[in-house]
Amino acid sequence: MTNRLRLTSFLLLLLLGASVWAGNNSSLKLWYSTPAEKWTDALPIGNGGLGAMIFGGVAHDRIQFNEETLWQGAPHSYAHQGAWKHLEEIRQLLFDGKQKEAEELAMAEFMSVPLGQMAYQAFGDLYLHFPEHTDFTNYHRELDLEQAVHRVTYQADGVNYTREYLASYPDQAIAIQLTADQPKALNFDLSFDALHESKEIKADGNELSLKVQVKDGALYGIAGLRVFSDGLVAAEGSQLRVEDASTATIYLTAATNYVNYNDVSGKPVLDVRERLSWLSNQKMGDVRQAHQADYQKLFQRFKVSFGANERQLLPINERIVAFNKNSDDPQLLALYIQYGRYLLIASSRPGTQPANLQGIWNHQLDPAWDSKWTVNINTEMNYWPAELTNLAECHQPLFDMIADCAETGKEVAWEHYQAPGWVLHHNTDIWRGTAPINHSNHGIWVTGGAWLSRHLWEHFLFSQDREFLARKAYPIMKGAAEFFTDFLIEDPVTGYLISTPSNSPEIGGLVAGPSMDHQIIRALFRSCIEASSILDTDPDFARKLTDLLPKIAPNQIGQYGQLQEWLTDLDDPNNKHRHVSHLWAVHPGNEINWKETPELMRAARQSLIFRGDEGTGWSLAWKINFWARFLDGNHAYDMVKLLFRPVDIDGVAYSGGGGSYANLFDAHPPFQIDGNFGAPAGMIELLVQSHLDEISILPALPAALPEGSISGVCARGGFELAFSWRKGKLEKLEVWSKAGKPCKLKSGELEVELQTDVGQKYTFDGKLNQL
Repeated sequence: MTNRLRLTSFLLLLLLGASVWAGNNSSLKLWYSTPAEKWTDALPIGNGGLGAMIFGGVAHDRIQFNEETLWQGAPHSYAHQGAWKHLEEIRQLLFDGKQKEAEELAMAEFMSVPLGQMAYQAFGDLYLHFPEHTDFTNYHRELDLEQAVHRVTYQADGVNYTREYLASYPDQAIAIQLTADQPKALNFDLSFDALHESKEIKADGNELSLKVQVKDGALYGIAGLRVFSDGLVAAEGSQLRVEDASTATIYLTAATNYVNYNDVSGKPVLDVRERLSWLSNQKMGDVRQAHQADYQKLFQRFKVSFGANERQLLPINERIVAFNKNSDDPQLLALYIQYGRYLLIASSRPGTQPANLQGIWNHQLDPAWDSKWTVNINTEMNYWPAELTNLAECHQPLFDMIADCAETGKEVAWEHYQAPGWVLHHNTDIWRGTAPINHSNHGIWVTGGAWLSRHLWEHFLFSQDREFLARKAYPIMKGAAEFFTDFLIEDPVTGYLISTPSNSPEIGGLVAGPSMDHQIIRALFRSCIEASSILDTDPDFARKLTDLLPKIAPNQIGQYGQLQEWLTDLDDPNNKHRHVSHLWAVHPGNEINWKETPELMRAARQSLIFRGDEGTGWSLAWKINFWARFLDGNHAYDMVKLLFRPVDIDGVAYSGGGGSYANLFDAHPPFQIDGNFGAPAGMIELLVQSHLDEISILPALPAALPEGSISGVCARGGFELAFSWRKGKLEKLEVWSKAGKPCKLKSGELEVELQTDVGQKYTFDGKLNQL
């Protein structure tokens, strides 16, 4: 390296360092020097209801878009009428060791009607055609996470072109602005297309519309756009033409006839026309300003940095490759955390559907696993960062879906189990199916509703919002608990109450007494008991749950020193399955921990060692969280390295899957978004944990992250924190109390306790001395 290059690199590092610590957005961009070739190269934008993948092509640009409520199917109940008549026989077959017979009977008489649920659908594609732009230079595309804006710039025939794309929540539309730095240099065509067999495309004046009808379903969608330009805009057949312009603005929106899981009487034509009529009177600058004010109100609450380095000067696809060779790019983790927050804001806003298996982004009519809500880990993982990273509002769509499932789940609880309350098995869809689907060897898993109820409780723990607890959370939690007070039965061998029929997702088939079920049920009962005390309500029900708790089959340590996955000691130490469900009580639960149950914690750790470090994207993410709770930050960082392996669209060269596509989407493979949410939560668990009765600062800091800072991170008890560290040691800590609760802080061997006041901020040095 020459002296000049050394000096340049040094100056760049100084600039990067200054921008990172000052909060400048230079470290918050995903950028590339070439257009996207594949869907997993494209970059996502979204406003909760509308999502789009921007390819950024020059001569031909593709904007593949989705509307969250375009699904297969129609309103109906999935409950299998009279399934309960076969429940006792299924249970007895399992007690008699006849698993295959039990699964066959369950398949014939106990499963959902129909057997499968419905699939989320791609909506359509908007194409921009620039026939004159075949030769270009200085190409750059980026996704600015701080502004939630996608930009493309390039030069063709001496003209500089800029395209800007955003998805506005306030205006419920996707806005695109195209500019040229010379007059009359902007000429292009616009056209719609879609994969649906039934589609209708019309062009009229400056408007373009697309109507799609879902095959064999009740839902149809309308997409419409209007173009405003200083040039000529005209309809040509089924497309629009823009000529002799220097600027053009496109407003795109879409809607369906879906109202809720019981109602498909919506009027999407009117919805689209109303939005476009409003936008017709709005300038792009005003739309951008409203969009950014709304977005940054959420995004700017939280900041994280692990220090600057030269790798930040590389395009993201090259940074992924470089990280895979040498993981000396800690700031990539900070970017990944913020990207996860961006994706959550973009796919889950109040009034929308919650983020599904692909968030909101899907380019297929038959997506993997139907792009539903899989609730035996994936849906829950999507929301692990919500409370931690100060995005509690983004949790709301999940709460709304839980409330829907609590209604549809009542019928399933009765028809399948003759039990009160409500139940949800391992999947749900837009129609809020709650019955067991697909196959009895993995579909009859009864604790989906109980796990989701945990999210309501966690929101209370973080917010201390008693009104939310009383009005929304507790009634749903109580209904979930009521089901299990009736469903649990006595094991004929041990005498404990157990969960059956069920399974340990998604391994081992239909069984009696999976450990995960018992862990989740105990956690549900305890949260209901505590909520009852806080709200001073239902004392008799709380006593009932208190009496049942010690009767539920406990966690057990098996012959290999492992935490048993089932009631009997059947674990195979050579099994490398991606699910490690029986460690639920380590994370996201807290029943098993170093402080109160160290022997069980060691057994859980042994189970994770047996399962190995490989896994699909979400599996790697969960393991990061496990190792954080085991307080082994270096092992957790090894899992992070696996998460950043570069992956091609055609698949993964790794035995267990996992890695990152060029756009940083989690490679399951194929794409699933859960790892993009679960891994950031795990990275934060390395820095702060509050699942016990204390807030632990830097509990599992990896050696690879010797310095950094974080602010706006939230902790249970109603606290918000900011702190920095250097050479692995805490430098400064600020704690803001939002609820005035007692606070116990811990950093290494240091501890401090204080009684806080609402709205007050408390500052400490690296030794937890209050300043």
